Amino acid sequence: MTAPFKQADAVRKELIAGDDAEGRLDAWLALTLEGDLSRSRIKALIEQGAISINGQVVHEAKRKIRPGEHLLIAMPEPEDPEPKGEDIPLDVLYEDDDLIVLVKPAGLVVHPGAGNWTGTLVNALIHHCGDSLSGIGGVRRPGIVHRLDKETSGVMVVAKNDLSHRHLAAQFADHGRSGPLERAYQAVVWGRPQSLRGTIDAALGRAGDRTKRTVKHEDSDDAREAITHYEVVERYGQQPDASCLASLVECRLETGRTHQIRVHMAHIGHPLLGDPDYGAAFKTKANRLPEPAKTLVKDFHRQALHAYLLAFEHPSTGETLHFEAPLPEDMQVIIDALQTMDGN
Repeated sequence: MTAPFKQADAVRKELIAGDDAEGRLDAWLALTLEGDLSRSRIKALIEQGAISINGQVVHEAKRKIRPGEHLLIAMPEPEDPEPKGEDIPLDVLYEDDDLIVLVKPAGLVVHPGAGNWTGTLVNALIHHCGDSLSGIGGVRRPGIVHRLDKETSGVMVVAKNDLSHRHLAAQFADHGRSGPLERAYQAVVWGRPQSLRGTIDAALGRAGDRTKRTVKHEDSDDAREAITHYEVVERYGQQPDASCLASLVECRLETGRTHQIRVHMAHIGHPLLGDPDYGAAFKTKANRLPEPAKTLVKDFHRQALHAYLLAFEHPSTGETLHFEAPLPEDMQVIIDALQTMDGN
């Protein structure tokens, strides 16, 4: 049920329909307001009784607009978010009125949910951003347009207002096919892919578990297209047969499915070091490593995955912003130890 509208909490905006005004009220307003409010948000305001035409409150989004009509829009102040702000340190790379770019550490959940109602990135952002959050969908909250798994570190961008949220979300939905969006990850995997550079095109779906994913036949009901491009950057522990014990791989996403890199690399036989869900069968391979790599890898209890690069178009300026974050200390220590196996 739509919440009742409170006139006292509103900011009023007046419009007069021009000679070319036509079509549905919600569609015309979405076009006239030039992205200030989404069409779904406008529809909600109409249903709440927040819009009047010629002094009469309207409740139907499909009502036709006519030239010369006088509209009064009473936009409520954004509501406080249900999650509460928490003073959790953030590694901020960039921030302005529209968005914030930060480095998420491993171990931090992005959004509150079952088992993680506090201590999340959203809680931290609500505290950090404060009143600079102007409201997304009518709620004063950060706009999450992409996520990283709890135990994956790396660069993220978060929107501060509704316009930025929609603009960024559209870029991520397009996956960089027609714009400057770019995402790249660094992963440490077991062994070395047969091809030093390649593409994994394998649809993903649920694995019988709400949280896990697996490769599915493209005709499966829940199969979703998933494409990962990878390139081997370094090889560790070269063997007489030209294989190696582990590799540093760069992965770039053409799609953005849950656990995509983790499942795809496991699918081709090279799961990520430390991955508890898709690399558990490879845990004993640590016994083949010399010290100190052997102990470090055995004590590494998360997937070795870091989102090191993110580029996108700024929603307001149109400028392409580019951000990189170095490997976190725990992954760098592992790599340093692996490099010593080859005398580096």
